[in-house]
Amino acid sequence: MGRAEFIALMAMMFATIAFSIDAMLPALPDIATELSPQEPMRAPLILTSFVLGMGVGTFFSGPLSDAFGRRAVMFYGAGLYITSSIVAWASQTLEVMLIARILQGIGASGPRVVCIAIIRDLFKGREMARILSIVMITFTIIPAVAPAMGVVIIHFTGWRSIFLAFVAFSLISALWLGLRLPETLPVTERRPLKLHLILDAVRQMFAHPVVRLSIFVQTLALAMLFSLLVLIQPIYQFVFDKLDTFPFWFGGIALASALSSFLNAMLVIRFGMRRLITIALALQILLSGGLLLASGTIAAQGFAIFAFWQAFVFFQAGLTIGNLNAIAMEPMGHIAGMAASVTGAVSTFLAALIASPVGLLFDGSIRPLVGTVFVLACTAFLLMVYMGRIEARQPAE
Repeated sequence: MGRAEFIALMAMMFATIAFSIDAMLPALPDIATELSPQEPMRAPLILTSFVLGMGVGTFFSGPLSDAFGRRAVMFYGAGLYITSSIVAWASQTLEVMLIARILQGIGASGPRVVCIAIIRDLFKGREMARILSIVMITFTIIPAVAPAMGVVIIHFTGWRSIFLAFVAFSLISALWLGLRLPETLPVTERRPLKLHLILDAVRQMFAHPVVRLSIFVQTLALAMLFSLLVLIQPIYQFVFDKLDTFPFWFGGIALASALSSFLNAMLVIRFGMRRLITIALALQILLSGGLLLASGTIAAQGFAIFAFWQAFVFFQAGLTIGNLNAIAMEPMGHIAGMAASVTGAVSTFLAALIASPVGLLFDGSIRPLVGTVFVLACTAFLLMVYMGRIEARQPAE
């Protein structure tokens, strides 16, 4: 497999996450009407339940891939994802659908962890960060097309058929991996699935100050993104009266911000991961702080300002999440699967817990969302400054 095909396959595996979240956005009003008419604000739980399941599943996928190989975990994860998608398609209550979405998230954690572990198996250092940056473009390109795809599916076959699209997507990626990519973790380098080895790997990660900080910062970066996804549809609908055109605005903004991953891939070799992350967070603080101060005067006529800010939230994700993964994985090559698992599980689970109540804060304005992102960006920036001080002291030690 050539490098271009390898990156495309890894991107498709990682895209399972974004597709599973963003394709559901235009279906939320229909789901609320059909499955939760008395409490329509429960519909966004369709998003956070998937993320919570993904966070839980991610913790187990890494140790399993270290013990049994990358391909096996990918295939079993795809099987669970496909089965739970079918259950969600057939569900008649919101509660059953939420359970299915949690299981779907657990299944999606397989491809997510396997993708990162495979990249770490084959690359290291800034080259690994460069590959991850390109793969992370899916975090911005998929949101550009997934809502529009959801609208088309809903228009022709109803919102339930979105789950059948998930089935087809997972089948294609699993077959592609099975036919084209050999196992990247030799049997001689696998770690037995034993509790004391798992606990030792977790201890190693959280004992390393840079790895520990990168996980916490990644949690905050993901929480910004999840908070945006939870509140973006109500903001378009009730603040800017753009529900009908929401998928197209959302998609166009996400597509434009995909340039950040290309930019990161070009700059990370020269400037390094930590510096780019810190700069992106500083810019986020300035933009979010300014918008928060002006939010009292932002109404329908201020949509262009909000859209620019929304684009930068995606832009920042392209400059931070892939680099943070690379920072966490770099010292942990000997336990790559477990490292990918712990990093993904902790950051995703905590980010989902942070973002879930944000949806309930919606007051008909943009303030709850912008204020949340501002606070998270400030906290993440301070942690990155502290990481820089730790790295500066390391040579002397």
